[in-house]
Amino acid sequence: MKMPRLRRILLLVLVIAVLGGFGYIVARTGPLAAVRVTVASPERRDLQPALFGIGTVEARRAYAIGPTSAGRVKQVRVDVGDVVAAGELVAEMDPVDLNDRIAAARAALERAGNALTAAEAQVREAVSRQELAEPNARRFSDLRRQGFVTQEAADAKHHEANAARSALAAAQANREAARQERARLLAEQGAAGKLRANLQLRSPVAGVVIARDAEPGSTVVAGQSVLRLMDPTSLWLKVRIDQGRSAGLQAGLPADIELRSRPGERFPGRVARVELAGDSVTEEKIAQVAFDALPDGVALGELAEVTVRLPAIPNAPVLPNSAIQQRQGQTGVWLLTGEGKARFQPLRFGIRDLDGAAQMLDNLPPEARVIVHSTRELREGDAVKPSEKLAGGRG
Repeated sequence: MKMPRLRRILLLVLVIAVLGGFGYIVARTGPLAAVRVTVASPERRDLQPALFGIGTVEARRAYAIGPTSAGRVKQVRVDVGDVVAAGELVAEMDPVDLNDRIAAARAALERAGNALTAAEAQVREAVSRQELAEPNARRFSDLRRQGFVTQEAADAKHHEANAARSALAAAQANREAARQERARLLAEQGAAGKLRANLQLRSPVAGVVIARDAEPGSTVVAGQSVLRLMDPTSLWLKVRIDQGRSAGLQAGLPADIELRSRPGERFPGRVARVELAGDSVTEEKIAQVAFDALPDGVALGELAEVTVRLPAIPNAPVLPNSAIQQRQGQTGVWLLTGEGKARFQPLRFGIRDLDGAAQMLDNLPPEARVIVHSTRELREGDAVKPSEKLAGGRG
């Protein structure tokens, strides 16, 4: 009888131990277990906000040099990397028959000059005839009134005077036509000369050749680039910054530039311009950042990390950026209540710095305990348990 009783006691102890272990496991790791979290309290400190972006070195002033009309490239005088002066001849187009057309225009202009000279001589002759015919007509009119000449003789002199005036008008018209023809040919010759000058491609500024897009013998159309130049003193960076973190970005802000080719070195710069059009696909705002002093060896297309420093905010109320959560379309934080429960508190935030601090626009009491990290996603009313550090090193 003692053995069965002892067996029942051992079995009962075993059942109690199993149930106790199961209850312990449920209480620690089951769905009813308190969620382990790390907490922080609001603090006040000077906030040095900054914006971070990736930039690409570009030329603010770049020039594409090409012909104004279609043609064949005759000669390219420079190559990539060459330094050219303003007005220097860098390439030349084949004139084809343009020189012959200019010679023909010159000959036509000379002929028009001779025609103008002849027209002016005709005008002088017509003036002379008119100056002789009109006094004769007046004299014969007087003689006719006195009866010394016949009416037919007086009418003949009047006819000669009228013919002289008509001849003068015709000569003057011919002279004006000759002048207009000469002016037209002058304009044509000037246009041909400008066209000839346009076939000589000259650098508009002092710069560096960055691309050679056509070789001698190639046929290019109007506006197509033969060479591309840039002003080496006009290099800046096209920087892309997340739109969600771009509040406060404006021209004139100081920036630190770290080129990929020179890691560890920081070059001072300044925001030169903020583009009105951003990138709606990548949700980025675009700013142009200029170097204060251009470093040596900067290459077009080189990547750089750019940090734009915003104005400091003294004694700002801040929370860790990692504490900010989104719930049902609202931004806020989870608070640890005095009952050990999680409660969501909507809050508005302003500037955030690169050290992980975010400015609070709404106040929280200094004794508030804000949940920074949790072992799982929180729900309203979850039981939570503060811990100095969570699994995985988060704390």
